[in-house]
Amino acid sequence: MTENNRPATRRRGRRAKAVAATGAVALLAAAVAAAAFGFGGEARTAVAERKPPATAQVTRATLTETKTVEGNLGYGDQVTVQTGLQGTITYLPAQGVVITRGRAVYSVDADRVPLLYGATPLYRTLQDGVEGQDVKLLEKNLAALGYDGFTVDDEYTWTTREAVERWQEDMGVPVTGKVEPRDAVVRPGPIRVAELKTTLGAAAGGPVLTHTGTTREVTVALDVADQHLVKKGQKATVELPDGSTVQGKVKSIGKVASQTTAQEETTTTVDMVVSVPDNAKLKSFDTTPVEVVIVAEQRKNVLAVPVTALVALAEGGFGVQVLQGSALSYAAVETGMFADGKVEVTGVPEGTTVVVPK
Repeated sequence: MTENNRPATRRRGRRAKAVAATGAVALLAAAVAAAAFGFGGEARTAVAERKPPATAQVTRATLTETKTVEGNLGYGDQVTVQTGLQGTITYLPAQGVVITRGRAVYSVDADRVPLLYGATPLYRTLQDGVEGQDVKLLEKNLAALGYDGFTVDDEYTWTTREAVERWQEDMGVPVTGKVEPRDAVVRPGPIRVAELKTTLGAAAGGPVLTHTGTTREVTVALDVADQHLVKKGQKATVELPDGSTVQGKVKSIGKVASQTTAQEETTTTVDMVVSVPDNAKLKSFDTTPVEVVIVAEQRKNVLAVPVTALVALAEGGFGVQVLQGSALSYAAVETGMFADGKVEVTGVPEGTTVVVPK
């Protein structure tokens, strides 16, 4: 190799190294770009983003456990009105009509038989000289209808007779001054006509109609296993077929159990009646199946967390994951009542921040 060739060789060697270095830098840049932009060409961060965990506070709450049972909305049991009068039926009320004190329940030979309020039906002729609670019942009704001139007590005196005569004259019935058991229908309050048992022009002497009370009621066949959950006077929520709700109250709980068998399974139940005050929402329904929600248990002013905050501890039992600043730790808790998506806890103070898995 000549002396003149050596400088040219060294220049070619330096150029080759420079080209190689440039290629390495280009490859590194391409790798960084690929990491930054990804296959889709959009920029992506090279560092994973760490999101804070979802949390909740340990707060005081009232937890309510409810039970839903099926029932039927109506007006309660039907009672049959019988007449002891002989003659022809000349007046009958329409089905669904509400009859109040002093109004005619039906008529025989154009003589009205009115409704009186009371707990005991008339069972004897009331006239001068008679004494007893049935006399007082009659006099209380006469006074409520606006007749006076007598003392409301248990004695049927001449002043009572005069009031009865005025009452009979106003009704257009024979004025006798005395009252027979068949002359009036006695019930505890207003009645609602459920079904007619005879027709106009028919011979009197048998069933005339059936009636119920005027208060809406829900009858529930309550499983005896749930009987301990309810008591008389307890509030209940009635859900109607259209999804709306009305408030009711437990009126009575039966003491006689009955058994029904369906699909080889026997259920023992008692009748529970829930009264429902008159409400515009009820006007669309006469008798219909409904659901009744009763409060099975309630815990007031207890510490609670979302149920999902509970974690099973390795040593057994339950705990919660507590967040303090950026530090996480576990705290064991004792659980109580579960309701409304929350659980009663003890072992952590009010205001503690706990982790709730998303």
